[in-house]
Amino acid sequence: MISRIDRIEVIPVFSPATSATDLDGTADTIIIKVFDEDGRYGFGEADAPPSAVKSFIEMPTAHLWSRNASEILVGEDPLEIAAIWQKLYDGTFWPGRRGLGIHALSAIDIALHDLAGKQLGVPAYKLMGGARREKLRPYCTIFPGLAHGRSIAELMREIGRQFDAALEAGFRAVKMEVLFYDLVTDSELVGLIHDGRRMLGPEITMAVDFGYRWHNWHDALFVLERVGDANIFFAEATLQHDDLAGHARLAEKSSIRIGGAEAAATRFEVREWLTVGKVGVVQPNIGRGGGLTEIRRIADMCELAGAEVVPHGWKTGITSAVGRHFQAACPAAPVFEYVSPKVFDSPLRRELVSPEPAVVDGFMELPTGPGLGIELNEELVARWRVD
Repeated sequence: MISRIDRIEVIPVFSPATSATDLDGTADTIIIKVFDEDGRYGFGEADAPPSAVKSFIEMPTAHLWSRNASEILVGEDPLEIAAIWQKLYDGTFWPGRRGLGIHALSAIDIALHDLAGKQLGVPAYKLMGGARREKLRPYCTIFPGLAHGRSIAELMREIGRQFDAALEAGFRAVKMEVLFYDLVTDSELVGLIHDGRRMLGPEITMAVDFGYRWHNWHDALFVLERVGDANIFFAEATLQHDDLAGHARLAEKSSIRIGGAEAAATRFEVREWLTVGKVGVVQPNIGRGGGLTEIRRIADMCELAGAEVVPHGWKTGITSAVGRHFQAACPAAPVFEYVSPKVFDSPLRRELVSPEPAVVDGFMELPTGPGLGIELNEELVARWRVD
């Protein structure tokens, strides 16, 4: 018998152990719980300002295009996830198109996959059509933090330490964050990327995140042409996010895959990145761009376009779990981003959910638990919720 949606709960959580002057996406989160009539709940998160998402979800209905989310959800069959996605999209179109509304919808959609999986006793990826691969391939993001007075030598030592920790944890693919900005020239940056490759050795898959360093595609190309021999898998955040014309020129000239669409919402915006920006890798955040329902559509579109999907995933263990189910179900995803608590020290990432899957020789096993297959640390949520 179907147990319909009974209510939702919106919980903003903030970690006091992080700094507002850095770029740590694990500093806070917004957790959405969707309860059924039997008292079970599924949960998800959005990578967006928690207080803003909470206000959006709880705003009163104004008219048919600006409705309260609970009014849309309560009484629905949680197994009809794509249908609910459309009702939420249509019902919050006026205040939420391609912005905060999609971020909120993303968290709800993830929670519905968790709840429906728990009701049926199956992993969430089975609700997306089933496994398209036998094992998963995460890449570990290596981020030393912003400089904050440290020298480039100190930052590179921290990168080397994280490289070693990632390899010891079982990863065989990493992404080197080079958010050095004015600390180095472009010519010096070329040498540092080669240093990173030497630290890793030739067999480890290596991507590079430039943190939106350049405003002109010629400057980006100067560096990419000079690191082509470092076997870079893809280049992330090279130009300013909305410079689609510049991305197209860069993608045309560079031998390295160009990534983009990190902040894109819905398949409609990602389509612009493929047709106008001409990128080879799209990176929309599942917790911002439409949830698991929408990332599946994006992956299908990329498969037709000959592009790949590698979503941004710098958040808590909820997003890490979502990434596992995404890659399991989507063949156009060669790797997925994974923030490892064994490499990057974040209390919220380390303690919010469990269990933490093992990485063995670069791969993870398919998820087996119902829904997302993770448990929420309710004591931590109670301690760090800020509402």
